[in-house]
Amino acid sequence: MTNKKLKSNFLFAFCFVVLIFAFCFLNFKVSAQELSLGISPPLLEVVIKPDKSVMVAYKIDNYADPVIARAKILPFEPLGNQGNIKIAKDFSGPVRFSLDNSDLDLEKPFFMKTRESKQLLLRMRLPEGTPDGDYYYTLLIETEPPPTVDGSTGGRAKGTIGANILITVTGSGMTEISGKIVLFDVISKFKPFGWKIFDSNAKIPVVLNVQNNGKNVIKAEGEIVLNGNFGEKATYQVPAQNILAQSQRLIFATPSAEIDQPTSLVLSGFFLGKYKLAASLNIGESLTPLTASTSFVALPFRWIIGFIFALIIGLILIKRLSRNEDEDEA
Repeated sequence: MTNKKLKSNFLFAFCFVVLIFAFCFLNFKVSAQELSLGISPPLLEVVIKPDKSVMVAYKIDNYADPVIARAKILPFEPLGNQGNIKIAKDFSGPVRFSLDNSDLDLEKPFFMKTRESKQLLLRMRLPEGTPDGDYYYTLLIETEPPPTVDGSTGGRAKGTIGANILITVTGSGMTEISGKIVLFDVISKFKPFGWKIFDSNAKIPVVLNVQNNGKNVIKAEGEIVLNGNFGEKATYQVPAQNILAQSQRLIFATPSAEIDQPTSLVLSGFFLGKYKLAASLNIGESLTPLTASTSFVALPFRWIIGFIFALIIGLILIKRLSRNEDEDEA
């Protein structure tokens, strides 16, 4: 090997060792801004008459690095049937919002130090003649990263948190509550002759969809009861869940097993025979509960297939043994 090639290999090995040493033994300090804000209350439900106003105190907490923030209000509407919302890009609606703080105002930036809390006094006013119905908004707290030493803000953390506001406007003090269970069923891929059939060890997904047909938000709560043909009974609680006006929502029950699809309840365990499910939901003190029912059949298919397989093997062995005995006798 020539001297030139030896020097080249030595230089490559030396550079490689230096790089390994740098990565293993030298500390590279990376500075990144941390962002952690809290807002309370996270949800507000208000009933207001036209030509009246309500003031609510919000608390904003900064748990991380100092930030510059601003508060603003935007309307939202329900998105899908799983309780999601879509926030509009621009303000609309009859409700007038302002801050009663002497040093703060909507859309104006304010500074928050680490572990600092601020109180926002949000005023909501309804002009005279505001139509009855529901109006939905979100109080957003948007952060802007503080400028660096050179005055730039690129690459630093930004974030947004929000608290939803459900406003019901009623001149008479009465609200329009109307709901309906539009779907209550088990999700089965095997339905011979209309029977919903599952394996005894399978997880059984249940869906419960409720439609709000009224002008005002409703709060649905109740239970789902499972009854078996051998006297088994299990009750699953449905905690209170808001369903916005003129929208539909998938209602969740607890406790529930897990499955990779949107469901209200997932039954788990060993099931055998026919089972009935009954749902009962209250949406108002003076209203008749919403009810629905469904059923399914569970059979131990794995056991049956295993038994049939073992039976076939057993018959084959018996037949072979009988043949061997006949040959021995002959």
